[in-house]
Amino acid sequence: MFSELKKPLIMGILNATPDSFSDGGKFNQVETALEHALCMISDGATIIDIGGESTRPHSDSVSADEQIARVVPIIQAIRKVSDVQISIDTTLSVVADAALNAGANIINDVSAGNNDAKMFELAAQKNVPIILMHAQGTPKTMQENPYYENVVQEVSTTLKQRVNEAIKIGVKKENIVLDIGIGFGKRKQDNLDLLAHLADFVALGFPVLLGTSRKRFMGAICDVNEPSELVTATAVTTALGVMAGVQIFRVHDVKENKQALEVAWAIKTR
Repeated sequence: MFSELKKPLIMGILNATPDSFSDGGKFNQVETALEHALCMISDGATIIDIGGESTRPHSDSVSADEQIARVVPIIQAIRKVSDVQISIDTTLSVVADAALNAGANIINDVSAGNNDAKMFELAAQKNVPIILMHAQGTPKTMQENPYYENVVQEVSTTLKQRVNEAIKIGVKKENIVLDIGIGFGKRKQDNLDLLAHLADFVALGFPVLLGTSRKRFMGAICDVNEPSELVTATAVTTALGVMAGVQIFRVHDVKENKQALEVAWAIKTR
């Protein structure tokens, strides 16, 4: 699916949670979630990424039953009115399975299969794309003194290991997408180093997803405390990502990042 992409795609974030760092509690009801999803689709989102568990720093885990109760009704509601691609943002295979059965098409696992050994088996069985993200630690602990000797090399090595494990279990190579995990167990300088070397990850031969939307490290650079004020900063990283060959951008603010993508793509393909 993604291996044949040429022009990059926008993935709109839909957090069906009460505690996500930027929009917790805004879209955890079916009606408001559906309205927001349709708005993002209208603004240019090709994929809607739905999650029922916050992965912000220091967040607590949420049970599979609670995640399913949060996300499945929203997926079903979207499916009644749209054939947009839907990804399920979870580290639990039982949640992913329920979401896929409800109409989702993609698994987005921020643990890259480390949290649930059955996740790769499910992706292989269902023959669906799976996004493998690098994270150091868990959301609860990941920002407690993260450290790297060489963040680009270490993230690359870990992602290649997870790719090999997924393929060994039966996931097709063409169904694998990589996410370098900006903000997940990373210091500001680590995030900047990773962004400066995006082309190195694209060169690994898999589609790359970039998720910088409203992230705290940009707030530190811009002296901004409110995540919603980092729309412009996010769009800058989207433009940089397009030039580096990134194929999917996971964002809260679809319209603004779609504009950044379009301009950067026009320059890149002039």
